[in-house]
Amino acid sequence: MCPNANAADTRILVVDDETAARTALVDLLRAEGYEVGSAADGFKALGRAEQRAPDILLTDLKMAGMDGLELIAKMREKYPDVSAIVMTAYGTVSSAVDAMRLGAEDYITKPIDLDALLLLLERVQNGRALRAENARLRHLINERDNDSQVQLGLVGRSPAFRELMQLVVQVADSDASVLISGECGTGKEVIASALHRHSPRRNRAFVALHCAALSEAVIESEMFGHEEGAFPGATARREGRIKQADGGTLFLDEVGDIPAAAQVRLLRFLQEHRFERVGGTETLTSDVRVIAATHRDLAAEVASGRFREDLYYRLNVITLRTPTLRQRREDIPLLASHFLTRYAAKNHKTVLGFRDRTLQILVNSEWPGNVRQLENCIERAVVLCPGREIEPRHLPPDILRPAHTGDELPPVPGASLAEMERYMILRTLEHVGGSTSKASEILGISPRKIQYRMSEYRREQQQQT
Repeated sequence: MCPNANAADTRILVVDDETAARTALVDLLRAEGYEVGSAADGFKALGRAEQRAPDILLTDLKMAGMDGLELIAKMREKYPDVSAIVMTAYGTVSSAVDAMRLGAEDYITKPIDLDALLLLLERVQNGRALRAENARLRHLINERDNDSQVQLGLVGRSPAFRELMQLVVQVADSDASVLISGECGTGKEVIASALHRHSPRRNRAFVALHCAALSEAVIESEMFGHEEGAFPGATARREGRIKQADGGTLFLDEVGDIPAAAQVRLLRFLQEHRFERVGGTETLTSDVRVIAATHRDLAAEVASGRFREDLYYRLNVITLRTPTLRQRREDIPLLASHFLTRYAAKNHKTVLGFRDRTLQILVNSEWPGNVRQLENCIERAVVLCPGREIEPRHLPPDILRPAHTGDELPPVPGASLAEMERYMILRTLEHVGGSTSKASEILGISPRKIQYRMSEYRREQQQQT
């Protein structure tokens, strides 16, 4: 048989009171690459385990003093992660059932067939690996109570959230490029950070570059670095994000906004892992995993010619889509509670919870800004709440308004320019799911102006209420 690639990572404890059989088995397993210890009886086996617990216990069934069944029971009691295999010359159904009842993975009859034993060991290893992966997934999903976890936003129990977390665990160990798509505020950078934290690169840098609204010159300098004198104001050499992330993960947020020239340079780096600083001639290398994110439909951007097709396929090796908050409404009370705890502590408030009606409003709201909007809403409510429970009156006016039905009529002829502008901004934002950058493209005005107008509208609503 071919050697088991995972043998060196598996410690086996062989327990058999027959010296010749025990020695032969130890030699055979070591030749296959396993780390193997041995003991002549159950008492000595427990002593060996105290020094270092095995991954797999391979024990004879019939031994003097302490038989294999008793040894399994004691070993599993002290070391529940140990997998047990029973060796016996008495291959009866009753002995196998007793061993299984005590937690043995399987049994094998003497004389031992080495090929059969190796297959059995490989199956046990695979089972252990699967249990470890499941435990890792449960830890990832259920680890909610510490502040760093709240900051990362890995909070939820909904099927949509669990499905996403399962995909995160499955692809974290890979070095393949990942493209995360989803609406604004759904936590794309949160997912990118989670991928990094659960990857082999977790102890190296996670470097983010937010590409939206950056000019071609700025984004190339930020990404690749620049040499002294490369452009006006470049008074010293500067390392770019690609070099800063060497050995770790580079996160490119809103990658769909990268200008065409920078797309060419990024493509070359992804293909060759080589680049030059802006204004430089020295070819540099950097070992990074690239994770990109966008709220755009990149396939449509490719079809329209605004995004390079070859770059799209380089980035889109693995696709993850972050669900909207509307698709995971059952997570809203949990998210709201976590944000309440966080901002109550930050603002030294004694707010402890929500009125039932408040939670009902939160769950039924549309949340075009998704988790980010919910977080801002809870922070505001905590600051405004004078007591121990958040009431509906502490929520922003736009959350308290009934959901838009689409039946409103536009301003009538003779309406002021301000009224027409307000109508167009609000309707366009609603159409694009609250994305200021998308609305600015459609309306032909700057994102800053939209944000300013929205703050004006909110002030007006507050004065009216």
